[in-house]
Amino acid sequence: MPRLGPMPSGGTRLILLGTAGGPRPVVARSAPAQVLLIDEVPYVVDCGEGVAHQLVRAGIPPRTVRHVLLTHHHSDHNLDYGNLLYLAWATGLQTPVDTYGPPPLAAMTRQFLALHDYDLRARMADEGRPPLGPLVQVHELSQPGVVLETAQVRVTAALVHHPPVEPAFAFRFDAPDRSIVISGDTTPTPSLIALAQGADVLVHEVMYAPAIPRLLGLSPNAARLREHLLASHTTLEQVGQVATAAGVRTLVLSHFVPSDDPQVTDDLWRTGAQQHFAGEIIVGRDLLVI
Repeated sequence: MPRLGPMPSGGTRLILLGTAGGPRPVVARSAPAQVLLIDEVPYVVDCGEGVAHQLVRAGIPPRTVRHVLLTHHHSDHNLDYGNLLYLAWATGLQTPVDTYGPPPLAAMTRQFLALHDYDLRARMADEGRPPLGPLVQVHELSQPGVVLETAQVRVTAALVHHPPVEPAFAFRFDAPDRSIVISGDTTPTPSLIALAQGADVLVHEVMYAPAIPRLLGLSPNAARLREHLLASHTTLEQVGQVATAAGVRTLVLSHFVPSDDPQVTDDLWRTGAQQHFAGEIIVGRDLLVI
């Protein structure tokens, strides 16, 4: 069952750290991010702005993060990638962190370290900290397949359709007690449906198309933005169809577009998805534990 607040340790838990869609800051929700705790080892998927603070709010010290995965390189998903690594280091990181994502992840990592080189060197000299760079092990992903495999979990990536960003990935986590799929940003995509076949939980982005005109308002580029949203995301009706085609047990709605429209209520999100999906539907909220 979903809940806010602490859960018993052990097994596999999913915590929604941020459930907003897009780079625009809003009050109601934080930027896209989630963490899976598998036998208490954190696997962070996407690093929207504020991800380290959300980890702390969820009771997870950033220094305990061992794996970071990015679905794609839109800023709402990667803006705090470097900051998460830095803040883990600033709070006591001593062990390697493996990071996974599309190119240019290696260049991004180098550039972040170069940007903060003065501070890093100052703190190493003044506070006795180890160098951060050697602790970050970067794995660039260009093709689908198994991303990592340990005794606790197998993580598999699938390419999804999120034009014009290429490549963009969804990730499936198969742990001993459950399977969880994170869609990333995507249109309804056969490869995602195949990846999610029979999964216990599918966390999927969602967009309520009738509210897009209110979201865009009088923006001078409203027509182009609307075109992009409709061409690269999944509508509320479609997300239920995807979950049914994949045969998942539980559908978790997240990455909401719009994220803060008072006319688009939780009941509306839920009933819209129910039109095409008969399983359990969870309307995501920041810091919700599943």
